[in-house]
Amino acid sequence: MSVVSSVVVPYASYLRVYEPLAAFQEPERAHWARYARRAVLPTAQDELRGSLADLLATPPVGVPVHESGDAFVAEVDGEVCVCPWRTRLRGWLALEELEDLFPAKVLDAVLPAVVRGQAATDHERWRRRNPDARPWIRSTVWHVPVRWFVLFSDADRLYVPAGREDGESGEKGPLLRYRTPMVEARRRLARTLKTLRETVDEGPLAAGLVDVGRWLEEFHPRSLVELDYSGLVHALDGRALADDRSAADVAEGIAALRAGDGDGAGEAYARLAERWRAVRNLQNAN
Repeated sequence: MSVVSSVVVPYASYLRVYEPLAAFQEPERAHWARYARRAVLPTAQDELRGSLADLLATPPVGVPVHESGDAFVAEVDGEVCVCPWRTRLRGWLALEELEDLFPAKVLDAVLPAVVRGQAATDHERWRRRNPDARPWIRSTVWHVPVRWFVLFSDADRLYVPAGREDGESGEKGPLLRYRTPMVEARRRLARTLKTLRETVDEGPLAAGLVDVGRWLEEFHPRSLVELDYSGLVHALDGRALADDRSAADVAEGIAALRAGDGDGAGEAYARLAERWRAVRNLQNAN
């Protein structure tokens, strides 16, 4: 894959699942084993720049014609794990959400109705042949959903300031991400959902956790779950990024609910809300 430009796209964050090679059937398993041995692998910014470049074409390309053969690669206890991009599938899924995000006139200007209609037809045809397909990556813009933080503890946090380099991956800062074994992510989600159901009325957070839980159940139990701020780090100044302990705030709030401490839960949520309100204000400014 070629890099489209060096411009950093600052607004997307990602929730990813890396599966061990044993989770894949041949010949895909052999493909990913060869792929993981490459000296240089593409980044999330490479994928996002390519997608944005497609939108600038005439007519715009809302969904890639061919599925991506790229993936993110990580090592878990000496075992190679991969997170396939599946850019085409994710493009189809994203298009289904666009009508709820943009006014019709704006949407037609970016992606004409005829382009969206053809993409929907292609997706339906593909889905009939691949009824069990699911993406390894979820993404969002200008924030990180609270339900994603539930999967992690503060000990899973990796922060690399600007100008420094992650000694393990070689990635340059600024960088902020969380990684945890699948078994821990599922355990934290189940415990949080139980606490919410025992202490508060069913609401968006509980519904969101159910959705994430169903998604995680689709993957191998020895998988790795990652939350990556990715380009979103550039929407926060250095001090705000260094001080960002959002997963710890969520864990503290849930623990307070479990202990019957409503005030403590409110304080933790207030810190979280204030931090992300500042980022959302940047979205509105844009």
